[in-house]
Amino acid sequence: MPFNKGFYSVDITFFFCVKLQVYTASCTAPTVVKGLAIFTKKVILFGSEGNVRVYSSESVTPTEYSSNMPIATVSVVDPIVLSARVCPCHDHCPCHIEVPQDICSRFKGEFSGCRPEKCVYVTIGMFTIVQLERNVQMLIPAYDFCVPDKECVTTTDDPCEVFKAIKFPTSDFFPPREQDCHCKD
Repeated sequence: MPFNKGFYSVDITFFFCVKLQVYTASCTAPTVVKGLAIFTKKVILFGSEGNVRVYSSESVTPTEYSSNMPIATVSVVDPIVLSARVCPCHDHCPCHIEVPQDICSRFKGEFSGCRPEKCVYVTIGMFTIVQLERNVQMLIPAYDFCVPDKECVTTTDDPCEVFKAIKFPTSDFFPPREQDCHCKD
């Protein structure tokens, strides 16, 4: 999403499946409870400007194009749980965040309408690299190379020797240069 000329705001929401061992009474075995931790992060990155439209032969219709906007990618190392504590829920609890259906299905239910009385606040340490990527055209200079013009007289029936004597067809592999195309102005 464009932020300021050449800069982009990247909003990332992480969903963590957290498993906790909870004691419901003293002198009992712990019960494993599975929950959802949510963390949102915003970064602003420089992605340069690219105001072009990209047309491709893979397009379905002649008017179908893609923009040259950068694509945000996030690389994450497995997170580390640093601490967990039970606290009463406050109004600033992130319960208002809409949880995608794919995430809800992992918990066999929905999180909408849920009004918890207590929350487990988990401190998670994680390392991330957020990047903006953009496809760009690169011009790589190619220089002519010298192919020997020496003709050898073949006096052998060995096919390898005959092949070595054939001049390399450079013009078949490379398009003609502007001065070689015999075009009329």
